[in-house]
Amino acid sequence: MADTRKASRFIVPAAVAGVAAATIGLVPALAASGDPDLPDITAQQLIEKIAASDTQTLSGTFRISTDLGLPLEGLASGLAGIGGGSGDDSSSASPSTDPAQKLTELVSGTHTLRVAADGPERQKLTLVDGSDEYSLIHNGDDVWAYDSKANEVVHEKGASEGPDKGSADVEKELPATPKALADEVLKAAGDTTSITVGGTAKVAGRDAYQLVIKPKQSGSTVESIKIAVDSATGTPLKFTLASVQGGKPVLDAGFTKVDFGKPDASTFDFKAPEGAKVTEGLDGAEKGEGAGGFGFGPDFGKDFAKGFAPGAGEGGEMNVVGEGWTTIAKIDTGADVPAKTDEAPKEIQGLLDSFGDKVSGKFGSGTVFTTKIVNALVTDDGTVYVGAVTKDALVDAANAAK
Repeated sequence: MADTRKASRFIVPAAVAGVAAATIGLVPALAASGDPDLPDITAQQLIEKIAASDTQTLSGTFRISTDLGLPLEGLASGLAGIGGGSGDDSSSASPSTDPAQKLTELVSGTHTLRVAADGPERQKLTLVDGSDEYSLIHNGDDVWAYDSKANEVVHEKGASEGPDKGSADVEKELPATPKALADEVLKAAGDTTSITVGGTAKVAGRDAYQLVIKPKQSGSTVESIKIAVDSATGTPLKFTLASVQGGKPVLDAGFTKVDFGKPDASTFDFKAPEGAKVTEGLDGAEKGEGAGGFGFGPDFGKDFAKGFAPGAGEGGEMNVVGEGWTTIAKIDTGADVPAKTDEAPKEIQGLLDSFGDKVSGKFGSGTVFTTKIVNALVTDDGTVYVGAVTKDALVDAANAAK
């Protein structure tokens, strides 16, 4: 039963948390040509198959292509400066070696990665950029981050501390069988979501079923989410997120090669190259601010929010309006937004200049920041409305609040 519960953790973000999975879930995916002839299967049976999957070992190569429809190079540079350190401490790792900073590169363009996993104690991910490589290696109690271009290494000890009480409590609340989980997923979909099986596909030479998730509501920016599921193992192989705007998928990341055999133990061995700068942890590690010191601390969300509106995350109140795919988060920051771009904090000047559209209504006036999926309205009185909804939906929500 424990294994079933463990496996169930992977289906929830894939099939229930529509918007969340769409925006942050990098489930490897890339469809190949040729549709295999497989036995018929219902959506519930396919969800059960995913939930019952217990893939512990794999290795392979996959490619991630992301097109959010915004100038992400400027955005990434701005976000990199939010809440960051001065960089003057020679004992600290440079931003290029910090995983939280480095992996922001995946939110734009096309990238190739190599992955390997051998259970919960050993994983390796390598981001390949020409002759340069950036690797994250977890091997037992050790976690290494290595940037070949900078020739820098970050090392963390004590990575394996076992599940905490909170994790155990969550597992107790999860459905105990694949069928029970599938029932919960379909129930959660309710009247707002359509979940169907949309044929078959070839992914990295593997036969796969296509699970198709679509909003039934109007006003969402999501056209569909497609997950290709390995017909033999139940492992998700493909994740494609399409916007109602059409064009290239917002996210199309995929296995080009995959092997479910156990990787050689040496795959997870790491020794710092001669001459490399080695840092024992990042600055946040000693303060307990990061997960293993790698930048995912409790203030990460607050710092991110501050990039969009002064005061966000600092005592601001958040409310949720709407439901399903048209859910909008309303954040009352209590801070006026600078009327002129040159008065704005430097972290958001690029955002205001490059893709902000001025709007007005009963709520007053404000600026809408748009991508192909997530849009945000920041009113001049400091209220933020954000969601995977259209610009008109944001304006309607702001008007309705008055």
